[in-house]
Amino acid sequence: MTSIPDSDDDKAFKDLNVVGMLHQFWEQKQVKGAMVETENLVVYESIPSPGPPFICYVTLPGGSCFGNFKYCYTKADARRDAARVALMNSTFNELPCRRITPDFIARSVEEAVITTSGNMEDASDPGTSIGVYCLMLQSNTGKTMLEFQEIMTVFQLLHWNGTLKAFRERRCSRQEVISYYSQQRLDECMRSHMALDWLQRERQRPGLLSQELQLAFRELAEARQAGRELRFYKEKKEILSLALSQASPEELEEEAWRGLEYLTHGGLCMEGSMVDPTEHCQFYYQESGSDLESLG
Repeated sequence: MTSIPDSDDDKAFKDLNVVGMLHQFWEQKQVKGAMVETENLVVYESIPSPGPPFICYVTLPGGSCFGNFKYCYTKADARRDAARVALMNSTFNELPCRRITPDFIARSVEEAVITTSGNMEDASDPGTSIGVYCLMLQSNTGKTMLEFQEIMTVFQLLHWNGTLKAFRERRCSRQEVISYYSQQRLDECMRSHMALDWLQRERQRPGLLSQELQLAFRELAEARQAGRELRFYKEKKEILSLALSQASPEELEEEAWRGLEYLTHGGLCMEGSMVDPTEHCQFYYQESGSDLESLG
């Protein structure tokens, strides 16, 4: 394969120790927050591949995840590019406009009302989606949008998994569900419970897991190429893979290879692309509509 010469921007980028800069950024934040543990603050995960393009994910303290944006010919380049995307988002997250304030809540609720064709009176009613959204924002006043997205990821997964629907059918109050899960972290126990739910669905509808896993691979690849925060998509893939490993280990191996092919050669990452990721990165916070859907 003929390699494409690096542009001046690429050469300048390689001269920067962006991996070290990202670690230093979060190390300083941990020290300021009186968190003395500074090892393994930032975790990198390289996707096994026999050749380019190489893919790398980086997970930040709190769980937010980003991936490399560019077509990378080496694992080192993929690692650096993932660190660059994460550093841009981490820095952007520190701006005053990215912190939840009363003014921000008022604007967000107003936008949500317009998006859902609702009315402002719903904001004071916790029995409505608008009211729940307003309650979520108010309970997280003072936090950054990245911190809020980390909490919302839990509810997005609960919505995707059908857990919220089950709670609604059992007539559990939204306030109780929000209060409980706002304090819960995504851990192996939560992933295992969701995987068991999907395993049960696979037994009722054989082939469902393979179909959902391929969709998850595609969504993850598209989100990475858009420069978006990836944890929701990556967690879906991990949960479905866990379920499929219990249902059919052989099929999981086959689907994993298909997924790798899509991630690396899905037509989303064009070889030699000179696109600047700052022109396309959607800085991690999703639109109000998708959040409301999760809380519905």
